[in-house]
Amino acid sequence: MYKRLLQVATAMLLLVAGVAQAEGPSRSQRSKLPATQEAYMAAVRWNDFEAAERFLDPQYLELKPITELQRERYRQVQVSAYRERSSNAGADGSIERRMEISVINRNTLAERTAMVNERWRWDAEAKRWWQAGGLPDLWQGQ
Repeated sequence: MYKRLLQVATAMLLLVAGVAQAEGPSRSQRSKLPATQEAYMAAVRWNDFEAAERFLDPQYLELKPITELQRERYRQVQVSAYRERSSNAGADGSIERRMEISVINRNTLAERTAMVNERWRWDAEAKRWWQAGGLPDLWQGQ
């Protein structure tokens, strides 16, 4: 009976530890996220996409480097609004945000709105968050 109780208690502890791990980033990791997101948001909001590039995940940039043509496209728009619409934790511990970004084309002065998904990944080695989804796609197929 005692052995069975010990097995059940051990299984419960393992289950609780697994659930805690599946919940995502630790409290200290989460505490660093808002400041990082605010700084990234400020860079995008003030049209400083070169500064926003410094928040991009190096693994992402290795696979999809930003070209000079893409940089030139970002120079053609002015961000007029940047709002968070939703946020949730991914199964892998990442944080995903759905953002609404309004932009004005500097040549035509036409404003449009794009819905953009951001994915934030914790880098345990660098002890920081990276935006793992690249710069926002403000053209979405255009």
